[in-house]
This record gives sequence, C-alpha cells and structure tokens, in this order.
Amino acid sequence: MPIQKLIKRLLILRYKYISQKNFIFLLAILIGLLAGLVSVLIKNITFGIEWILDHLAIVSRNSIYFILPVIGLWLVYLFVKYVSKKPIEHAIPSILFALSKKDGLLARSRIYLPLITAPLTAGFGGSVGLLGPAIASASGVSSNIGQLFHVDRKTRTLLIGCAAAGAIASIFQSPIAAIIFAIEVFSLDLTFASLLPLLIASVSSVLTSYFFVGNGVLFNFNVNTPFELRDTIFFIILGIGTGIASIYFSKIYFAVYKFFDRFKTNGQKLIVGGLAIGVMLYLIPPLYGEGFGFINDLLEGNHLHALGQTPFDDHLDKIWVVIALLIGITIFKAVAMTTTFAAGGAGGIIIPTMVMGSALGNVVAKIINNIGLGYQVSESNFTLIGMAGLIAGVLHAPLTAIFLIAEITGGYQLFVPLMITVSMSFIITKNTIDHTIYTKELAEKGALLTHDKDQSILTLMKLDNVIEKDFTVVHPEMSLGQMLHEGVAKSSRNLFPVVDEQHYLVGIIFLDDIRTVMFDSSLHDTTSVETFMHNPAEHIHFEMDSVKDVMRKFQDTGAWNLPVIRNNKYYGIVSKSKLLTAYRRELINFTA
Repeated sequence: MPIQKLIKRLLILRYKYISQKNFIFLLAILIGLLAGLVSVLIKNITFGIEWILDHLAIVSRNSIYFILPVIGLWLVYLFVKYVSKKPIEHAIPSILFALSKKDGLLARSRIYLPLITAPLTAGFGGSVGLLGPAIASASGVSSNIGQLFHVDRKTRTLLIGCAAAGAIASIFQSPIAAIIFAIEVFSLDLTFASLLPLLIASVSSVLTSYFFVGNGVLFNFNVNTPFELRDTIFFIILGIGTGIASIYFSKIYFAVYKFFDRFKTNGQKLIVGGLAIGVMLYLIPPLYGEGFGFINDLLEGNHLHALGQTPFDDHLDKIWVVIALLIGITIFKAVAMTTTFAAGGAGGIIIPTMVMGSALGNVVAKIINNIGLGYQVSESNFTLIGMAGLIAGVLHAPLTAIFLIAEITGGYQLFVPLMITVSMSFIITKNTIDHTIYTKELAEKGALLTHDKDQSILTLMKLDNVIEKDFTVVHPEMSLGQMLHEGVAKSSRNLFPVVDEQHYLVGIIFLDDIRTVMFDSSLHDTTSVETFMHNPAEHIHFEMDSVKDVMRKFQDTGAWNLPVIRNNKYYGIVSKSKLLTAYRRELINFTA
C-alpha cells in the first residue's frame, strides 16, 4: 500500500534525523492543528443544523422547542442502532479509562462518531455542550496518530492531553486554561517535558481557530466595575452558593441516571426523556441547546432576552419573577442535561455547567441589589464568577475555572473575586464529594489516574503481567512419592498448587511443609498430598481484584506468594518479588 510505504519512510527518516523530543514537538503542532479543525467542524455542523431548523420553523418557537429535541434524540438513536452499532460513551470518562486501562489506545470510530451524534443532539436542542465531544474526537485523532508513528504509552498519554488542550483552546481561545485543564483533569505531570508540548498544541489550535472564525472573544464583555473590598462577603456567599449548587449538580446527575435505569429498552428511555425535555424547554426556553446566547444576554444585562418567551411573560416586569425564573434555570439545567444523556443523547457537561453558574451568579447579584440593603453590585461580574464557581465545584478544577473565565472575557481584573469564589466552591464540594461526574465510576472500578504517583502506577499495572503460570500443580490424591517424582524433581519452585480433577484450587504445599519427611521412604506410599496441603493465606480473584488490591493482600498477610483464581478455577501464582519488580519498572517508566 502506498500509504503504508510512505509511513514507513517517514518513520525511517524520523529515527535517523529527528530526536524524540523534537518529534513530540512536531506531533504537538500537528495535533493542535487537527484539534482546532475538529472543534471548528463540530461547532459549524451544529450551527448548520440550527440554521436549517430556524428557517424551517412553521409553528411557534415554543412548540418547536417542544418537538425538536425528541426528533434529535430519535435520529441519534437510529444512527447508533443501525449505522454505528456502538453505544454512546461519555467523552472524558471514556478517555480517562483508555489512559489507565487501554494504554491510551482509542478506536478510529472515536474520531467521527462524536462529530455526528453531538451535533444531532445539541443542534436539535438537547441541553448539552459540544466541548466534551470535541475533546473526544480530537483525542481519537491523537491516539491514532500515536499508533501510526509507534509512540509508547506515555507519549500517547501526553498527546491525548495535547488534543484536549487544543480543543479547549480552540473553542474558548484560551490557551493557558487549556493547558491547566489537561493537567488538572487528565492528571498530567507539570514538568517542562509535558508543559512545552501542551503549550505548542494550544497555540497551534488557537491559531487554527483564528484562521477560521477570527479572533473575537466568545463573550462580548469588558470589566467596567472593578473589585471592591466591601464586596468580599458577597463573593464568599457566591462561593458557598456555587459549592452547594455543584453538589446538587453531581447528585442530580446520578439520580436521573438511576431513574432511567428502570426502563428496559433504549426506545422507552428516548420517549420518556424526550417528553420530559420538551416540557422543560417549553416552560424554560433558555434550557434549549448549549446556552451561549443566554450567557451573553446576562452579561449584557438583558435578562428579558435571555429568558425568551415563557408562559410568564406578563409578569416579567416584576424582578422577583425574573429571579424565580433564573433560579428555575439553575435548578433544571442539570436535570435537562442529564435527561438528554440518559435518553440517548451525546454531548458534554462543561458548557451546561457554565450556563448553570451564570444563572446562579446573576441571581445572587439581583438578590443583593433588590433586597433593600442599599448595596449595588455588578450583575455581569457575578454572572462570570458564578460560572467559575460551578466549573471549580463540578469538575474539581479550580485553576481551570479561574483562568478560563479570565481568558475568555479578558477579565483579569476579577482575579481576586474569582479566587475567593472558586476556592470556597472547591473546598465545599471536595469535602462533600470525593469524585466528580467524570471520575466516580472510574474510581469505583480502580481505573482512575490521579496526581498520586503510587496510586497511578498501581492503576496502570496489569494483573495479567505479574501472574506466573509455570508452577507445577499436584493433586490431593497423589502419594508423597508421586509428588516428589512428578513435582518436586521436575520443578525449580518451592510452592505447589493443589487442584482437583476440575482444576479447582483445594490447597497449596510449600517445600518446607514436606522437607522433614521427603527422604523418609516409608511415607512415600502411605501418605498423600492431602495430608500436607493447607489453605493459602489469601486468594487473588482475577475478575475482581486490581493490582492495588493485590498489593494490599500481600501487605496484610505477609505472604510471598498468593494463588490466582479465575472463573473459580486455579489460574496461576503472583509472587511478591515479581510484583515489586514490575512496580519499580512501571515507576521508572512513569517518572522518566
């Protein structure tokens, strides 16, 4: 194949003339460019769908809001069932799982599937974001490029981080926040070796975004009201509010999924979810789609346009009705988003988090301004900082929250209130919820990489790689003489698993157990293996135990060898010496 020959020649030239470091820099440029293209493409596909639907509208706008999400979910359902035939995976959790348990290998389908399912979901009004799918698609591109050029697992991990940073940098035009996101969420080490490729990919992606969509900021906003010391208490209150809202966001996410687990088929989930979304959008139109327009309207102080046409239009001259509707958006954005996912839609959670935070921040400012205390605060500033508070709480990514909001608005003047609110929200959420929406299930599976190097190394290690299968097995009915001739004489090991006819483990024998009688020929025919065998200190269950569990079992028992059970049958032996050797090798690999 011509392409294969070209790749082969490129690899030969790469090994001859390009160092590993410079090769990674070149790949970072390429991945940043492709991540930017993916992000622009997914946004344009979605905008194209929205444009077509806007021009096809023949009934009232609220009726369209009621109908379109159901159609979008149905199209996604048909595509998944008859075309892709692969279930929709949540973007960030599936990438994190691939990094910890699949050596960063992502299927080629991960490149194009998000580019179809996410625009269909969001373009037809599903209450989700596009950032997660953009990261998923860019990561698929990155992983497959890494496979093409035969890079190792550690380099693939870094390149996937570059893809994530590139997607964020392109969508928000915020390269610094993009780098920090990759470090906080993907648990990349903050070293010069990782920082420079992330920076290169982010800049490359931002330049790609500038080329296609110009250099305008995402939110048209300038900070006109600087931070004042007297407002500190209000930003603390906002931090507490966003912390509580972040906890609510996470709790409602899993509660809605648990509710939809009651339905047996995807068709039932689609019908129930579609109707529920339709009702929510009819009553609260700003829940429609991503919600960037809603945020911009709040930043411009135009809450009437932000709320759109609602059944409560006759009462919008009353500020407390407006506040109540904004509280409704704060509460139901998480419900609408999760219902969209549970009903079969595809999308991300970061932008819905920002919408929810903007509504909550605006609510807090409006209450302060209208409660009669004589204070006046900037509603736009609180709208921005509310977004940061929710991002910090929901994602457990406080630095990303601070720099993202600062960069996309040019609002570095708000650094102090951003830090106050973000730190309060993060502390409250982190002390209440150990893991985020992204990481909870992974942590329960023992498949979560963190900045704790010891835990990450144990997560990356594979149990199958440390199982030894060259131990000679014996049977309980064997005589001592048979064991000596057929086992001990032919083995260099000092442990013998005892299994029955069905290969179930019934005990173990150490050489020390028979050392005192093995030369007594009078016992060779009169005693059996069953006489000397005993139960092992602990068992390792191949299907259930992680390497971390295995390490704990060795520590608790003090044993040097433990048998492995797979499908209830004997599978092999793990020795402490081999486990520690593999751990050290992985540690050197991980920190090199």
